Amino acid sequence: MKSSLRLRPELWLALALMIPGWHIGDARADTVETSGDVLRVAIPLAAYGIAWRRDDAPGRRQFLWAFAGTVASTYGLKAAIKKERPNGDDNDAFPSGHTSSAFAGAAFLHRRYGWSDAWPAYVLAAYTGWTRVDSDNHDTWDVIGGAALAIGWNWWLVRPRDPITVEPVAGAGLVGLRVSGQF
Repeated sequence: MKSSLRLRPELWLALALMIPGWHIGDARADTVETSGDVLRVAIPLAAYGIAWRRDDAPGRRQFLWAFAGTVASTYGLKAAIKKERPNGDDNDAFPSGHTSSAFAGAAFLHRRYGWSDAWPAYVLAAYTGWTRVDSDNHDTWDVIGGAALAIGWNWWLVRPRDPITVEPVAGAGLVGLRVSGQF
């Protein structure tokens, strides 16, 4: 019996979109920084894998478009703004690519499948952003910018799979649940 792994074309595209600036640490990097390097790839791959496991072809396409928009706008802004990193290594600080990549996966899961599927990915994406500040590669605004880009692209291009969603809401003097639906 012959066994082979055949990857769908859209998975190859997802992998290709993650390659710019991809590195998984080196011998000099500490564990915290390396964990952020791994999570920037693992979170969007996991999100795509969940859509694949659920046989959600429209969701996979929406993920790819939102991820492509996130990657393109992240690197476009880096080239246009040329903000120096806190460690002085180069001028590609804003926005954080690690954070935008990680939040792209988390925001996709949130928008497409709801909060219960997304909250672990958001925790890991926030940790990824923290690793960038901790490693002195970014400041907090770089991380917030990367997260905002990814969330914006996903809220624009990804549609909820279920017609009714329930999400937690918190604000100044407000805590509750928001119920929304498509009719």
